[in-house]
Amino acid sequence: MSLADFSWLMTGVLLNAIAQLALKSATFTTGVISGSWSNYWSAGQQLAVNPVFWLALLAYGISVLVWIVGLSRLPVSQAYPMLSVGYIIAALLAWQLLGETISLERWTGIGLIVAGVVLVSSSR
Repeated sequence: MSLADFSWLMTGVLLNAIAQLALKSATFTTGVISGSWSNYWSAGQQLAVNPVFWLALLAYGISVLVWIVGLSRLPVSQAYPMLSVGYIIAALLAWQLLGETISLERWTGIGLIVAGVVLVSSSR
């Protein structure tokens, strides 16, 4: 995998992880969404006027476009596992920006995912 191919994929993965964190941040205004359809409707209305929600959707949209460029350059069996790097990025950003705690077990699982991604990305 060339550096350019890797860069396209990682840009898509990074934007996807950022979108996840932005969506989580947007839910701070709604609180836990559960219960009845009226609660879902109310949460939807709150999200519809939340700029962070719309930035998250924009990040998703751009990540899809960037990902398509990456897919055009590599076999999907090699590109798709790279999405797993998003677990690391999202966990680190959630830890730093949202104050989430990440247990040793979770870090171990993330490490195993990284090992798998390395193996897949270095294969031909």
